Amino acid sequence: MNVRHISTGSPFEEQIGYSRAVVADGWVFVSGTTGYDYATMTLPDSVEDQCRNTLDTIGKALIEAGSSLDHVVRVNYILTDGADFPACWPITSQVFAKAKPAATMIQATLMEPAMKIEIEVTARIPE
Repeated sequence: MNVRHISTGSPFEEQIGYSRAVVADGWVFVSGTTGYDYATMTLPDSVEDQCRNTLDTIGKALIEAGSSLDHVVRVNYILTDGADFPACWPITSQVFAKAKPAATMIQATLMEPAMKIEIEVTARIPE
C-alpha cells in the first residue's frame, strides 16, 4: 500500500505525533482540525471564524492530496457547545454544496478551552 503524509506545519502535529492528512489507496483521511490560523498560530473568538479557518486548512490539505472539498464523503463536526452548530450551517452548506457528505455532529470538550469546533473529513481522490 502506498501511503503519503501531509503536514500543515502546525506545532501540534509534531508535538502529538500525527499528520494533517494521510493519503492511501485513493482515499484522503484528514485529521480533526481546529480553527487556528496556522500561519499566525492565532485562534479567532467566534465559532463562525473558527469554522472558516478549519475548512480552509482542510481544503488546502485536500488539494495537496489531489482531492478537494467537493470530494468529501464523510464529515464529523465536534463542537464544545452544540448550540453553536447552527451558526456554522451557512458556512458548511456553502462549502459542501456539491459534495453533500454524510455528516455527524458531536459535542465534546476540545484540547483548549478557546477551541469551539473541530472538523474531520474523509475524501476520495477523483479518477
